[in-house]
Amino acid sequence: MAEITAALVKDLREKTGAGMMDCKRALTETAGDLEAAIDWLRKKGLSAAAKKSGRVAAEGLIGVASAPLVAAMVEVNAETDFVARNETFQAFVETVAQLALTVGEDVEALKAAAYPGTGRTVADELTHLIATIGENMSIRRARVLRVGQGVVATYVHNALRPGLGKIGVLVGVEGADELSALEQLGRQVGMHVAAARPEALDIDAVDPAALERERAVLSEQARASGKPEAIIEKMVDGRIRKYYEEVVLLEQVWVHDGESRVRAVAKKAGVKLTGFARFQLGEGIEKQTGDFAAEVAAAAGAPAPV
Repeated sequence: MAEITAALVKDLREKTGAGMMDCKRALTETAGDLEAAIDWLRKKGLSAAAKKSGRVAAEGLIGVASAPLVAAMVEVNAETDFVARNETFQAFVETVAQLALTVGEDVEALKAAAYPGTGRTVADELTHLIATIGENMSIRRARVLRVGQGVVATYVHNALRPGLGKIGVLVGVEGADELSALEQLGRQVGMHVAAARPEALDIDAVDPAALERERAVLSEQARASGKPEAIIEKMVDGRIRKYYEEVVLLEQVWVHDGESRVRAVAKKAGVKLTGFARFQLGEGIEKQTGDFAAEVAAAAGAPAPV
């Protein structure tokens, strides 16, 4: 049995982020074997992670990564914005985005992939991270965009560091120009998408169900005017065109000049926009709100302050 020295405990703490008493116990349980102690703590981390799994994770980071003809984007959530500034968490998001380039956008396949340099899967590494940092975390979604020629440009709004932020955009751009020119235009389109939040690339890609709902609402509004059906139909058609200008990327007004249409900008540049994706951190997640002082008091077993 190896001697359990303060230096050995310190080494285990640095490798795992676990508490001193947990590290001492792990080394005792494993007869001073450092690697076995890491595994022992990981197993205990599974239990710790399970206790955290019910807590809402709506913060975190969007990560993007790119390679020739392809780019990937992932959303990895945590409970607090503080974790987004943790370098270990940032490195995890960057690695997962890089893995998505080859694994694809299926989250379960991504979680089952090998995490580089650890001998663990992505899911196991995430569990290890949960146990180390002490917050619930999850890989929420991933998106991969490819082009046959050209580039998939990336844009991260208010990037915390390159490729990491709260809003991420991928844009497929095909054309005969130099890749640097396509990248530059793609980045501009990415900025537009971040600001204008389009829902579809072109009119044909608009969700038929969403279009029907919009048409039904507009028809009811028009009928309230008491005008004849023939006039109502024209009114609805006009409003549907306006709807397209709001939700279709190619029909939107270019945010960079406030007057051109995106399709005109693409045509003038001699490029084809083949697709886009936009992730905004935490969108669609119902965030919990509560009294922080009351939570602390409850955890301490004391009555909440009044």
